[in-house]
Amino acid sequence: MYKILDEEGNVFSEYQYADENEYEKMVVANSDLIFGSQGIYFDIKKKIGKAKEGAAIPDGYYLDLKFHEEPVLYFVEIELSDHDVYGHIGEQVLRFAISSEMSKHKIKTILIDDINNDHSKKKKIEDFLKVSSKYNNINELLDKLIFEKDVAVIIVINETSEQLTRVLSKIKIAADIIEVQSFIANYKMLHRFTPFQDDVTEAVLPSTDLDELDTIVVPAREDGFKEVFIGQKCWYQIRISTAMLDKIKYIAAYQVAPISAITHVAEVDRIDKYKDTDKYIIYFKDNAKQIRKIPLPGAVKGLAPQAPRYTTHARLIEAKTLSDLWK
Repeated sequence: MYKILDEEGNVFSEYQYADENEYEKMVVANSDLIFGSQGIYFDIKKKIGKAKEGAAIPDGYYLDLKFHEEPVLYFVEIELSDHDVYGHIGEQVLRFAISSEMSKHKIKTILIDDINNDHSKKKKIEDFLKVSSKYNNINELLDKLIFEKDVAVIIVINETSEQLTRVLSKIKIAADIIEVQSFIANYKMLHRFTPFQDDVTEAVLPSTDLDELDTIVVPAREDGFKEVFIGQKCWYQIRISTAMLDKIKYIAAYQVAPISAITHVAEVDRIDKYKDTDKYIIYFKDNAKQIRKIPLPGAVKGLAPQAPRYTTHARLIEAKTLSDLWK
């Protein structure tokens, strides 16, 4: 269990929420930071679906607008880890899938009513429509997201587990997990979390259009690189945000020290779930191709990928050092 020590010597221990309601209030109060200010969180609890046929009440919805051409609407489930993973969380995710098929018109009505009654949400969507070339109005945007796209889910939980990832690996629903924990000392509260899809937005250069991201760069040690990336024409146990699954067209290998450079790239054939986990395996269409080395610039710290990072294939081919890819 984590503990946090501040500069004054105060030791913060994990705060135990009295119930899910209290935990949810904290999440909603910090929704812009947790989910991202480029989207809209809808704190709406209304039943969708039909009784005895998979009816569900989502804790909320999140409309992710960071991708101008491919925004995503998510159901949100906020949970405490002591809830039954199989009988409660897994079942609830399944109910979202079933009820969303039955209640597409109702979901649209729920969101439209909320947007029309909230000036800030309406303005954010109108501003989004000005920069997106794909949607003419709010109705067209919601029609596309609700009637033409598959269900996606965000689960916010205070502590994830192997059981949760195993359950989600068996359900063919795109699901992202956000772990949010709280710590307390002397009546002062701190919150620990990784923002939603932080791996997508954290390191990209300001000039990068997120819609153009099509390449995942993975760090590789010498033995794994030779045996798997080159020998097996795949790479596995990769954590990938669900919004990126249909965008990734290329995979590049950053060979760690002493090489410290991106050296090879391969075209992606398909991406599958990796065993009973929340990670993925990427299969290549053909052998990885060696490219001109893109080295780590000696005077710059923090650019070497410690985990998967994203860029564009066009930028990758033109890059001279890693600083041309990431800030």
